[in-house]
Amino acid sequence: MDVARVGVLRGGRGHEYGVSLKTGESILRHLPEDKYLGHDILITKDGQWHWSGLPVTPQEVGKRVDVFFNALHGEYGEDGKIQNQLDMLGVPYTGSGTFASAAGMNKVVANKIFRQAGLRVPHGILLTCESGLVDEINALARKAFNRVPPRWMIKPVAGGSSIGVYMAKNFDALLEAIYRASRYSKQILVEQFIGGREATCGVIDNFRDIDHYALPPIEIRKPGGQAVWSYNDKYSGETEEICPGNFSDDERRQISEMAVAAHKALGLRHYSRADFILSPQGIYLLEVNTLPGMTKESLMPKGLEAVGCSYDDFLDHILSLTMGRR
Repeated sequence: MDVARVGVLRGGRGHEYGVSLKTGESILRHLPEDKYLGHDILITKDGQWHWSGLPVTPQEVGKRVDVFFNALHGEYGEDGKIQNQLDMLGVPYTGSGTFASAAGMNKVVANKIFRQAGLRVPHGILLTCESGLVDEINALARKAFNRVPPRWMIKPVAGGSSIGVYMAKNFDALLEAIYRASRYSKQILVEQFIGGREATCGVIDNFRDIDHYALPPIEIRKPGGQAVWSYNDKYSGETEEICPGNFSDDERRQISEMAVAAHKALGLRHYSRADFILSPQGIYLLEVNTLPGMTKESLMPKGLEAVGCSYDDFLDHILSLTMGRR
């Protein structure tokens, strides 16, 4: 078998630049050397592509590789922008396509699709912050206060790794959170806070003779027991992650089925990871990660380990799907 040239895209223009660097580093380290030759394609925050440290155009890179492994995260990496660029290059790439990525990244669009698929998501309202001036922020906070019961989760419509995400218990805190979130996005989602145990579940396409294979749900416990994730929490290595999680058989079944249903509803491909809250009112789908992190602290590799799949074998599987070998 010929060795395939794999361009690993990492970095990018978004706020998750650092996480992407780590994901890309892990992928480059674990590519099976008998099948793949990895090339580190760094995209700087200003959008410049680099090959072996030298600036290049995407068109030049497209001629030097057989497939792209998309290790970008957040804006530019998961919102359909890089996918559209790769489509124009005509080189296959891992992860979901342009439209599915854009839908998955936009929390309002994704939640609408999830509701249509019969999945339970938190009640919320979309706010658009044009000027960021005090009067506008106050009016937006009043609107959210009157339409969504407290407590509130405030988050940018597009983003990940808990960047720009806040929890508010009263109006003053809601006002401050909307102001802070507006620094990351003009569009802000204010949702009712749902308390309960947290879980996540990975999905892999065409794995072990199953069209959409759900990995064991992982139970997640934040460091210190705080109510809201921070960026540092997710990548500090201090979070307690129990895999398989301490769930009943029925809870495990529901989480797995909902993760697969969300993956299918968005039209995702290759792999994804869905996040959930198990509350007394039922299991709520929070969001779907169309390009889950693959660092040593990330959750997807832990799910793979639980079913006896090595990181190397997972990369081989995803690249084989991408290149039409499976």
